[in-house]
Amino acid sequence: MASGASSLSLVRDELFTTMEEAESSLEQFIADRHNGSLLQQAVENLHQVRGTLNLVELAGAELLAQEVLDQATDIPTGAGNERDTQLSALSNALHVLRRYLEHVEANRQEMPELLLPAINDLRQAGGQAPLAESFFFSVRLDHPRPRTAPVALDAAAKENEGRRLRHMYQVGLLGFIREQNVQASLKLMGRALGRLDSLFANEPRGRLCWIAAAAVEAQLEGQLLPRKARKQLFSRIDRELKQLLVNGQYEAPRNLLKELLYLVALADTRGALVAPIREIFALTSLPFTDHLLEEEYQRLAGPGQSVMRSLSAAIREELASVKDMLDLIERGTVNADSLSNLHALLGKLSKTLGMVGLSSAGNSLNAQLPVVGAWREDSPPPPQELLKLADAVLYVEGMVASLEKGQGRDSRPSHTQPGDEAESFAQHQLNEARIVVVDEAQAGLAMAKRAITSYLESSGERMHLSNVPVSLQAVRGGLWFLGQERAAMLVGACAEYIQKQMFDAQQMPSEQMLETLADALSSLEYFLEAGAVMRPETQPSVLDLAEESVRALGIAVAA
Repeated sequence: MASGASSLSLVRDELFTTMEEAESSLEQFIADRHNGSLLQQAVENLHQVRGTLNLVELAGAELLAQEVLDQATDIPTGAGNERDTQLSALSNALHVLRRYLEHVEANRQEMPELLLPAINDLRQAGGQAPLAESFFFSVRLDHPRPRTAPVALDAAAKENEGRRLRHMYQVGLLGFIREQNVQASLKLMGRALGRLDSLFANEPRGRLCWIAAAAVEAQLEGQLLPRKARKQLFSRIDRELKQLLVNGQYEAPRNLLKELLYLVALADTRGALVAPIREIFALTSLPFTDHLLEEEYQRLAGPGQSVMRSLSAAIREELASVKDMLDLIERGTVNADSLSNLHALLGKLSKTLGMVGLSSAGNSLNAQLPVVGAWREDSPPPPQELLKLADAVLYVEGMVASLEKGQGRDSRPSHTQPGDEAESFAQHQLNEARIVVVDEAQAGLAMAKRAITSYLESSGERMHLSNVPVSLQAVRGGLWFLGQERAAMLVGACAEYIQKQMFDAQQMPSEQMLETLADALSSLEYFLEAGAVMRPETQPSVLDLAEESVRALGIAVAA
């Protein structure tokens, strides 16, 4: 690695000059697409860039240069609008490559992972499959797994249990893909994979569940970003689970296992599932974190947060000038030049705000342009028009502050209409009450799960369950209050099982049945954590899952 970074200085000047010529030729070709000589010049320069990077052994940079060269060679003279995406990706890739080489030169350290987003943008524009996140990562995949005690179920029971657990994984996966309470979704996915692992631990097909469960734990505890590639990776696991459940000799694809182990290495956590995986596969800490990669790539590809802060400061200065002008106009100091300057400044600010993504703020100022354009030196503007412009300026100031605070662009708080204050307050109070009830219900379910764990660990000591049925009945009542009758019924069924089959019974249920009960409670917990009470559209699948688990306990559930 160091040799490539240190050798860069020997060829730097010539390399950067050639890259600038390639960028210039490409930009001119984009403007004049019938001039084939411009494209040919760019291709020749790219050949030279690729060769130089190969010579100094900068593998990641050479790969990006090769992708750029391949795409540029594919562009025909006279390319139409259908090639705009490809040409845009080419320009962006050359920009990223130059910034990356500057980064390598300054830090004397390669980080080829930073180039994967630009490489994959290029490949997507050219209709090719993206490279995996683990492309530059290496690991031996053939380490054996320690054997564990098998679950005592026959083949048919395993298949039924496997289908139910796959459904649990799918519910969590859907929440993860939609980014609806990512943590709760990952917990459900991890529980499903952990339970599947216990079913198939000593079989070849169990290897996927074992490593995937650790990867989900790494994603959760390492707070890895929910990138598109990771959503696709966890979606692929669901498709593999479908094959795994019907094929007893199933073995996971090696590239899939490598990708999962990369997440484990990247997260650098030491959870209960991750720790043994890291030891068995000898995974060492990577020289970067997920968030560092994101920050560095944003620095390579775009203006970055520091530039946005500088831009927002410049916008605020101009807003201050607008307020000074309004103050003078309100005092009666009006002349043609000041009105013309105000109109021009508002137009400029409107365009600038649109460029940085604050479109509603820009539109707010743009709507004032015809009003200000109608003001005259010999006639003072109506007070209501001055007030409306002042309101617009104050609104824009609040939106611009979001650039510095990292808030979502174009976010605007809702406003209560005049006359609706009392109704709005009552609705607020009701929502506050609902939140309290949901929090109490979550606490009740979490307490029940802890009590069941203690009951299991103590080999059936019933004192651990003494408060559980009463607590769950309280949760049931809270859900009725929230209008969640189906969820309340399922919580009541769990309370009934605990009372009759665990607290009142002389014999402890099988470990498998206790795990199934925990599955039901986990599903209901997810229902609350993921906000399904507030978003009715998320209810059916997770409650179907809870109902499946309750039925597996042998409890009849009303249709």
